[in-house]
Amino acid sequence: MTLIPTLEQIQASCPANFLADALTILFEHSPILISNLYPQLTRILPTLPLLSSYSQLIDVSLNQLGTWDDKMKAQFIAGHPRIGESKNLSKLSAKEQGATSTTAATPPEVLARLAHLNACYEKKYPGLIYITFVNGRTRAAIAEEMEGKLGLEHSLSPDDPTLADIEPVAVGGPGWTSELDRAVVDIGLIAKSRLGALGVE
Repeated sequence: MTLIPTLEQIQASCPANFLADALTILFEHSPILISNLYPQLTRILPTLPLLSSYSQLIDVSLNQLGTWDDKMKAQFIAGHPRIGESKNLSKLSAKEQGATSTTAATPPEVLARLAHLNACYEKKYPGLIYITFVNGRTRAAIAEEMEGKLGLEHSLSPDDPTLADIEPVAVGGPGWTSELDRAVVDIGLIAKSRLGALGVE
């Protein structure tokens, strides 16, 4: 079982890596998490009342994310694995995506479809990856959700539609920004759902 540092350890000034460890467990590792979010929190946490829950830590983190520009937010969500990936997953991501040895294997045609849908999504929304709060759903269900997001008919085709048929939206435009903001919200939901798996609140 993944162990998260205690709230007391996180708020202690030394050793400082407890906060970084907790953020990585809750949000997945990304360079910008360490270079930006971590130092922001080391400055702001001492000015706040002592945290009474990990949920509060997540809320404070999301509030700081809200001060970032879109490019930084996109780098942050890129720390999460793509839906359907099976390599280099953290234990929590593997469990969330149903990729553990204790869960039923995802059919290869669903994995192939997800790989193509990820490519389609990233063509339509340049610089973003598809993030969703899985919440116990199967990868097949997520594939259908992605198809809906992309305006596609349900299929198990590994290459339909062709990427050439996908029209990108403008980076920074309303559609792109809406997807970015939705992804950040879902990362918060994912982080809070992890608290149950970690046995903390």
